Amino acid sequence: MDSDYQRSVSSRASRRPERNNQHHQTKDADAEGGFFSPGRLSQDFPMKIIWKMGFIRLILIGGILWMLLILTVLLFHVWSCQSSSAFFSGCPIPLAGDPDKIAIPKRTPDTVVQHLSYILEDEAGNNGSQSPPLFGGHQSWSQREESFKPKSTMKVHCGFIRGGGAEMAPEDIKYVEKCRFVVASGIFDGYDIPHQPTSVSPRSRKLFCFLMVVDEISIDFIKTNVTVRKDNDGGQWVGIWRLVLLKHPPYDEPRRNGKVPKILTHRLFPQAQYSIWIDGKMELLVDPLLVLERYLWRGKHTFAIAQHKHHRSIYEEADSNKRRKRYARPLIDLHMKIYRYEGMEPWSPKKNTMCRREPSSYGSIQQIFLQNADVPEGAIIIREHTAINNLFSCLWFNEVNLFTPRDQLSFGYMVYRLGGLFKFFMFPNCEYNSIFELYPHTREHSSKIEWVKSLDEFKGKNSGLKESRGGLGLWMPYPGNLDSVVLPPVARTSKAG
Repeated sequence: MDSDYQRSVSSRASRRPERNNQHHQTKDADAEGGFFSPGRLSQDFPMKIIWKMGFIRLILIGGILWMLLILTVLLFHVWSCQSSSAFFSGCPIPLAGDPDKIAIPKRTPDTVVQHLSYILEDEAGNNGSQSPPLFGGHQSWSQREESFKPKSTMKVHCGFIRGGGAEMAPEDIKYVEKCRFVVASGIFDGYDIPHQPTSVSPRSRKLFCFLMVVDEISIDFIKTNVTVRKDNDGGQWVGIWRLVLLKHPPYDEPRRNGKVPKILTHRLFPQAQYSIWIDGKMELLVDPLLVLERYLWRGKHTFAIAQHKHHRSIYEEADSNKRRKRYARPLIDLHMKIYRYEGMEPWSPKKNTMCRREPSSYGSIQQIFLQNADVPEGAIIIREHTAINNLFSCLWFNEVNLFTPRDQLSFGYMVYRLGGLFKFFMFPNCEYNSIFELYPHTREHSSKIEWVKSLDEFKGKNSGLKESRGGLGLWMPYPGNLDSVVLPPVARTSKAG
């Protein structure tokens, strides 16, 4: 046993020098031919240079390809007559330089319609009906059809039926009587707070009234979030905006209430000669006088609105509204079936398209868009309050009152029904995105009716889902057979749309 132990110790002791010798040999070898030794450096250095040069070339080629891609996109953006989206922050607007040098032209004479008046009493109430007055009135199908035939003298439904709601306070009525040039906006159901316009010149501050139309819920919400000051006449102000309160909202649906100041601006502010509508969630970035010069006076237009970013046909827009749950899907389909029955064709490049080039007063050639889509971006509307424009606004609003509150579905239809008598300037969407800064709503809009998938869901205990004061045309017996109407197929043109 002892002898075995001694042999083991002796064996380990004899191996130690061998290991030490191997360790020293390895260190010597590293010292003589290591990585930084002349021998190895002479072999690896050319490979490192080649590798570094290849990597640099790869970076340079990638950068050149990226710049070529950006340049190609920019050139296509400039070349395209119907560019549907803004590149980064939009495209440059050919604005006049100085608001002080803009000459305000004479008013456009009324030719097609010379005398336009409005129905102020609800016929249903006058006939002994128990139905209360409606803001939009009880318009019959025959009255609707007759209103589509412009004449020299006309009397039409145009909201503001007595007893139907949307009353202004006396101090606001008195204030707006002096307004000839108006920038109007609206906030309903507390979805936004006012955003102050930027780049407003001293001349425009004196010339324009900035009027923010609100309901009672919104004015309370605004007072808790921003400073509201009162003047000596009882007017309420947030910065440059004069708050105009509409008491007793005429509709159950806040989105439908918002169409009153948006479309019927000429009825709320009857002395206004020109108006610029901008949605409440937006901040105007361009001087309003420059807006009028660019979109109305320069091309001798009286109504201007932007082309929709994604859609050309109202049937595309309707499909998008259903996918995004913007209103009850079966009611959107019924709305579109009525328009299809009445002859509304899907938009195509050959339909009502006028895209021509005109010399600009600033020496360049401008592309003038008159109608390159049936669907607008309705968040900005620029108009002179001529009789034909006022008629168009009334008829457009009547469609919103009768059917769904999605006004973009009705715009192109009204253009079609007026048969070319209503002329307007539809400007590129990229300019639209350069006019304003868009802010998110303070909260998401939600309504039970938006989730309805079939007409059966309106029956029985869910009958309260029906709006009681708007959209009644979708529930009235229609004087035509819609059973055989087939809606045009729709191809989704954009994931965002």
